[in-house]
Amino acid sequence: MGFMEEWAGFGITFKTIFRKTFTQNYPHKDSEKVMMPRFHGRHQLNRWPDGLEKCVGCELCAWACPADAIYVEGADNTEDARYSPGERFGHVYQINYLRCIFCGLCIEACPTRALTMTNEWKLADSSRESLIYEKQDLLAPLLPGMEQPPHPRRLGDDEDDYYAGLPATGQLDTRSATQAGAAE
Repeated sequence: MGFMEEWAGFGITFKTIFRKTFTQNYPHKDSEKVMMPRFHGRHQLNRWPDGLEKCVGCELCAWACPADAIYVEGADNTEDARYSPGERFGHVYQINYLRCIFCGLCIEACPTRALTMTNEWKLADSSRESLIYEKQDLLAPLLPGMEQPPHPRRLGDDEDDYYAGLPATGQLDTRSATQAGAAE
């Protein structure tokens, strides 16, 4: 082997050593990436249109989680403190994002469609405690027309009417009045 053949491997090094480096300034540039619609991001606990929570504290999501990242504690609703339309609600709800593998099995297990996944993907943080999301971190925000729980059911006098979205007696709006008139 000649002298040139031994040093030929350094050719790539000498070509790239003086190039300008390519480093993306991540948090400040291109930080708003558009994710695909089916992307599994941060979880969200959904609400009914009157503001009551959909979670009934059944713990099926916690049982379905292969990483044991979800902790749920159910409690009973009372007439004075109603958080969900059923008998129970999720009193304590935690998701540990240090363990979560974003598989979506908890979403499939939820019987009330209370738990869904958003497209939010920025979950990095500087402390371990901040990556354990509590119920107040996971709840969907209140939209106009929603009322902060606890409050009585506003969408029906019994469970069948409530889940169909019918208003409670004495709280008819124009939409339900036209539906009732069309039915006659």
